[in-house]
Amino acid sequence: MLILGFTCAVFAAPISVSDDRGIVVAFDKPPQRIVSLLPSLTESVCALGKCGALVGVDRFSNWPHSIQELPKLGGMGDVNIERIVQLKPDVVLLEKASPVIARLNALGIKTIALDVKSMGDEKRALQKLDAMLGTSESARVWNQIEKEMMRANKQLFTKGGNISVYFEVNPAPFAAGSTSFIGELLTQLNLVNIIPKALGPFPKINPEFVVQAKPDVILLTESTTKDIQKRPGWNSIPAAKRNRICSFTADQNDVLVRPGPRMGEAALIISQCIQEKMSSSP
Repeated sequence: MLILGFTCAVFAAPISVSDDRGIVVAFDKPPQRIVSLLPSLTESVCALGKCGALVGVDRFSNWPHSIQELPKLGGMGDVNIERIVQLKPDVVLLEKASPVIARLNALGIKTIALDVKSMGDEKRALQKLDAMLGTSESARVWNQIEKEMMRANKQLFTKGGNISVYFEVNPAPFAAGSTSFIGELLTQLNLVNIIPKALGPFPKINPEFVVQAKPDVILLTESTTKDIQKRPGWNSIPAAKRNRICSFTADQNDVLVRPGPRMGEAALIISQCIQEKMSSSP
């Protein structure tokens, strides 16, 4: 009986997690009903083996497939508070800038705010979620990410020199700068990002800047090869002249633009396309 009592006491030990607001959120036991309002956090919970605890997600969360039948609770500007209350979550996961935090807290719903904008942020988020969930999986998930990063480096054929790249995240055009999560991936792959650090993480750029920078490879998440060839002067860019343009699918885009547990997969997608383009063109 003493052993049983001790076991129950350990299982019921309270949990405290300090989120990115610096607020400590306490639980009597690991949350059993979780709402996630950010795709990267949804994916991280699932990567830690707790998809089954999710009872609702934001409209953009679509991976893994097992969560697609969950209630969709809106996006950043139109979160369905009433539906969240009906779901009776033990906690809601969201980003620090979410406008619904105060209202949820006023309704007695606990919130944990985690901003995931870099590789370091994701590692920290995994550790905090691990503590909240009562799991011990964050090291395994991070090790998997690192292994995939190493594989991506090995499969990238550099053709004897540095490869300069332009990564376009939006046809405005917005680019992935050196300080962005995507920029970090490019650095990990020893690629040269033509967008300098001084321009910030996702700057809107003048298309002429790309013409002048002459990247060896162009990476596109929304635009198409046909779109960019209409831009003045872009046919003169080495990447365009040699057909070194990676245009990704919608599923690949989701992996590439989310700084979550699929970062290693993102690195593999990038390196595989660049290796193929560099190998097949003079």
